[in-house]
Amino acid sequence: MKHFRKLEMMYHSAPINLEYRPNLTVSEKRAEITMEVDPRYFHAANALHGSVYFKMLDDAAFFAANSIVEDVFVLTVGFQLHFFRPVSQGTLHSIGELEFASKNLFVCKARLFADDVEIASGTGSFMKSRQPLTEEIGYRR
Repeated sequence: MKHFRKLEMMYHSAPINLEYRPNLTVSEKRAEITMEVDPRYFHAANALHGSVYFKMLDDAAFFAANSIVEDVFVLTVGFQLHFFRPVSQGTLHSIGELEFASKNLFVCKARLFADDVEIASGTGSFMKSRQPLTEEIGYRR
């Protein structure tokens, strides 16, 4: 679907993702992201910092929500994160799925894996913003 490809383009063109270099795939009510573990994002104990866990989970959940919103950017209004285990190598894979939708509120669950082992999960709440999905924010083909 054209909307999904535009969301992917918007994500990949965001300045932060030029640093992390994740790969996003969006489908209806679902989003998946992959990214290689990079030692540049380790904390002092030589494992991946929790901020990367959050980014992977929040981004997957966010795009699962925005997959059904075609006019505006959604915003994260809350996120609950559960860490299961540290990781220091491999490929990260997050999956976000829409669990609930009303007119303006969306709840999505996300799971994060490192080489097929679940390392974290989370649930996010998202709301519509006033920011239209436009070419100026990278929403383009």
